[in-house]
Parts: sequence; C-alpha cells; structure tokens
Amino acid sequence: MVDSSTPAPLRRRQLLLTGLALLPLTAGAAVHLQGSIAQAQQPPKPITLTVVSYAVTKNAYDQIFRLFAADWKQKTGQIVTFRGSYGGSGSQARAVIDGLEADVVSLALAADTLAIERAGLIRPGWQNRLPNNAAPIHSTVVAFVRKGNPKRINSWADLARPDVNLVAANPKTSGGARWNFVALWGAVTQSPGGSEAKARSFIRDVYKNAEVLPKDAREATDFFLKRNQGDVLLNWETEAILARRKGEWKEPWKTFSPNVLTAQPVAVVDKVVDRRGSRRVAEAFTRFLYTAPAQRVFVDNGFRPATAAGKALARGRFPAFKAFTIDTFGGWPAVTSKFFANGAIWDQIFRATR
Repeated sequence: MVDSSTPAPLRRRQLLLTGLALLPLTAGAAVHLQGSIAQAQQPPKPITLTVVSYAVTKNAYDQIFRLFAADWKQKTGQIVTFRGSYGGSGSQARAVIDGLEADVVSLALAADTLAIERAGLIRPGWQNRLPNNAAPIHSTVVAFVRKGNPKRINSWADLARPDVNLVAANPKTSGGARWNFVALWGAVTQSPGGSEAKARSFIRDVYKNAEVLPKDAREATDFFLKRNQGDVLLNWETEAILARRKGEWKEPWKTFSPNVLTAQPVAVVDKVVDRRGSRRVAEAFTRFLYTAPAQRVFVDNGFRPATAAGKALARGRFPAFKAFTIDTFGGWPAVTSKFFANGAIWDQIFRATR
C-alpha cells in the first residue's frame, strides 16, 4: 500500500515497485491456470477392461466391445480396449475367486455371480444396479438332432429312451449344463401329474445315455458336431443359432415345451474396479449392454433380448414355448443347495448313472 502523505516522487517510485512485484505473481497464476485448463482438456488415460464370461458369449462380446469402445471414445475421448476370458461358467467364477482379475463378470447364471459375491469381491445388491435383475439377455435349452432325426427325438421324454445317445455338458463345471438340468427337472415337475420323484427317475435315465460330459457348452457342441458323437445334443439355443450361422449345422433343432427361460446376469467386480480405478468405465459398459445396438448384437448372435427395444428387434426370430424360470424353484441359492451342492441331488443322480 502507498501512503498518500508520501511525497510525489517517492510515491511514484513505490507504485512502480509495487507494480513490478505484482507482475510475476500474475504471470505465475496465468501459467498455472493455463496448465490446469490443458490438463482438464486432455482425455483420460487409455484403459483395458477384463470381461470374464462363459463360452457361448464370445462372438457377441467381440462385436459389443468394438461398439462400446467407439461410443465411449466419442463421448469422453478415452480409449478403451478389452480382454475377454471365456469358459464354463462355474470354472470362470472359481477362476475369478482364485485371483483372475475381472472388471466385469457376465456369467451363465446368477449362482456363479453370487459365489463371487460370497468371496467378498462383489458387494451385495448387484442385481439391483441394472434393469431386469442385472440380466441383459435370456436363452433356453434346445435339442440338436441328426439329419432327418433318425431316432425320432421329438419330446423331452424321448431323451430318456435307452436307444438314445446323449451329449450334454457337466453341471459341475458348466452353467449351461445346470440350466439343462433345471430344464429337465421342470419338464417333469411343471407338467400335469409331474412330481419330484418322477423328475429324479427321468433325469437319471437321461444322463445314463450320456457317455461323456464335456466341461462346457462349447466343448459339448464340438463333441456333437466335429467329433460326430451322440444322437442328440442338449445345449443353449444360442449354440444352435451360432452353429447354423457358421455353417456347422444345417438341421433343425427342437425347442421342447415346457422349458426354462434362462437369465444371464452381468456385474461389476467391485473390489477389482476400485483397486484399478476402472469403475466408471466398467459401469458404463454394463449399462451399454441394454442399449439398442448391443441388444441387436445379442439377438443376431442367438440370445433372447431383455429390453422392449430388443424384443421388438427379435419379433418372430425365436420360437414360443411355455416358460418357467429359476424363480419357479426358489431362485439360484435354493436350487444350488438342493441340486448342486456336494452330495445333493445331482451327485446322487450321477452316481446312479455310472
């Protein structure tokens, strides 16, 4: 501050010195401000998301990864790349629990996601973070039959005939195989006159006809199509549609009724995304799965869509059937405990078939 009582020459000198002293401060502040603006204008650093999923989703996700990466870069400037891991759903869940770093899991059944939750990697309530209990896609179970259907396999009951050789994945390692089991169980219990005792007997006879139980849905398809094993393959509807698209299978498949409408959930792995700083991108990716472009890719790759827009795109592309869901049997925690825990109904039936 310059005192007004100071003589004029001295006052002018003080004002000059004060102005000179202020110049470096102003310049320094400007440089700092410009640096902050430049930093704010720079796009975030590139990031790679690891998505762990089950075998039959690979074709769809390869396309969806590219769509999301382009959309995200346009919106934010950030480059996103993906690392996909595929295999039997149960095996994939165990791999994540054992240390496979997944930003997102997209598994064949909620039971596998719940196992990761119990391991402390996903926070409870993940089903409520996204629409449709966090399931962007559905499917069902179908039967592939040989050209001309020489064994005349036209219903669930035909799978239990002693002259039929079945190929089906192993429910101990494959989420799709667990859906197969639920479909077989419900085919009996959800039909007039059905009972649990009849369901046990029926499923025992069905799996007696399976000489091998491949580890996942993709391997089961390879056994049937490429190794020419079996009279009938029990598998995802998605697998049948993809096999036809690839030219691997030209025959019709059978969609029996009643049948299970499966639900395949997606979840962010909280512990991983918080450690890696990838939560924002991972959550955006899971939301993207419900958009029209992603739902279209799912439909084109044989998945039944979950959204209204997706269902409009899929109209007429999937056969109708009388559907039951996993909730018919109390949900996955109850089903896992009753059927697939050590020593439970699946183990009992399997021992009786060998």
